[in-house]
Amino acid sequence: MLPQIRRLAETTVNRIAAGEVIERPAAAVKELVENALDAGAQRIEVILAGGGIERIEIIDDGCGIAQEQLALAIERHATSKLADEALVRITTLGFRGEALPSIGAAAKLTLISRTAGQDSAYRINVSGGAVSEVSPAPGVKGTRAIVEDLFYATPARRKFLRSPRAEAEAAERTVWRLALAAPHVAFRLVSGERVLFDLPAQTEGARVAALFGRETAAALLPLEAEREDVRLTGLIGPASLSRATMGLQSFVVNGRPVQDPLLRLSLRLAYRDVMPAGRHAVAALRLTLPDEALDVNVHPAKTELRFADQNGVRSLVIGAITRTLERPVTLGLAPVAAPAPRLPLSAPPLPSYAARGFAEAELALVAPPAARQIFTPPAPASDHPLGAPLAQILDTYILAAAPDGSLVIVDQHAAHERLTEERLRAEFTEGRVASQPLLVPVVVDFPPIEAARLLAEAEPLARLGLEIEAFGPGAILVRAVPAALKNPDAAGLLRDLAGEFAESDAPLALEARLDAALARLACHRSIRAGRRLAQEEMSALLREMEATPRAATCSHGRPTFLKLSRVDLETMFGRRGI
Repeated sequence: MLPQIRRLAETTVNRIAAGEVIERPAAAVKELVENALDAGAQRIEVILAGGGIERIEIIDDGCGIAQEQLALAIERHATSKLADEALVRITTLGFRGEALPSIGAAAKLTLISRTAGQDSAYRINVSGGAVSEVSPAPGVKGTRAIVEDLFYATPARRKFLRSPRAEAEAAERTVWRLALAAPHVAFRLVSGERVLFDLPAQTEGARVAALFGRETAAALLPLEAEREDVRLTGLIGPASLSRATMGLQSFVVNGRPVQDPLLRLSLRLAYRDVMPAGRHAVAALRLTLPDEALDVNVHPAKTELRFADQNGVRSLVIGAITRTLERPVTLGLAPVAAPAPRLPLSAPPLPSYAARGFAEAELALVAPPAARQIFTPPAPASDHPLGAPLAQILDTYILAAAPDGSLVIVDQHAAHERLTEERLRAEFTEGRVASQPLLVPVVVDFPPIEAARLLAEAEPLARLGLEIEAFGPGAILVRAVPAALKNPDAAGLLRDLAGEFAESDAPLALEARLDAALARLACHRSIRAGRRLAQEEMSALLREMEATPRAATCSHGRPTFLKLSRVDLETMFGRRGI
């Protein structure tokens, strides 16, 4: 018997659609807040319980939904936001008419709304797709949307949700992006009975300061550029201001917060030559262009876009950032040009290769060498496979001669990072990492969401010797640091740890979180590239590497040393077979 094709029930269709439109609590929050913004709200309050799985409540003072339109509002593809059906000039954040029916199909949804001309508010309930009658209810002008027991009607989807804490962070991050996109709207975010921020309507600069942190915002550079009908404005960090993750990057296109690959790539390329690999720029960028030059109907989440002139947008972003970074930063002093390096007057003339019978051109040795010879070592002992140090190059790499004649090149920072991590790990395994109380505790300013994330990890961090506590809105007090770190930059360490915990955007087991923290602590303790080492320090580093497990790679998996044998060198110089 042939299988029969049949129409699916409306409730089943909505549940299937819900899996695409509302894949987690953060998506429901995004859709409901966008509805509030499209309704002209001047104040929006977001309340989360149980990471948004148990309850999401969005309260706004927008135009509201009329009594006779409430039932239509929860039908699929019913919307007030499209002036026509051409999908060319989309000026609102939402337009698909999918969010409310999708939420109502997967959860218990209550809408209470009142318009300016109504004597009272009206309520409608949708539970697993079942719709109630519209009935009067108490309420002020605007809309109150309540979502409870998310995905109770679709257990297969619910079991793939992450922990309440991880889901809460994703939802909080969503509100953070929306609040940055709409600084003219007051925002209040409450998560787990904790007020993360309560912001009035404000200027864009003030909103960035509130959500990026005051210290970070004070270092940002204003950016403005325009090409034809495309305008770019915003704030970017200097190359010296970087983060371990992309957590402090905001992109807004025509008032819509997006995570567009083209814009992320453009930002990364603009900083490529001035920022170390593995670090990320801080930026709040706003792009404005004609609606017809933009396709927002690419993905149900509406976080990715398609630009009509992708090359033009990329060029505008990269060029504007590059020019901003190249602007001289002065502190009331005129820039002084560094003199060109020159040889001492008493230096003997350089030997001429031609005079000695060589055909090669004379080397232009006009600058002092970037390598320092340390000493002429004795023959390295056979039980020291990394050999004896010969020199330090660029104050970053150690050259050593191995017992078999091989040339060993050691990255001093990567090597010391591994050694430090192993020492910290050994202390932790034995019980607890020794801590050193700070004589003067350090106060570190954070965006509210990052502060909450760090405070949630206070207990495991204390086991690593890092003692922190809340110190007012968006601020954390550091009372003690691991003793092995020897006067670290507490603020930089804490910011990188916040990024480390956020990077996975997933519920990590305690062991995994501690591993990430150990690696970050080790990185901050390690000998930096650019530091000159004495002969004794180089030798000690090589000997400790030989005695330490896993010393061949750093905490990030990069090699700590390279070994070039005689065969390797002869191959590189084309001497094999001669």
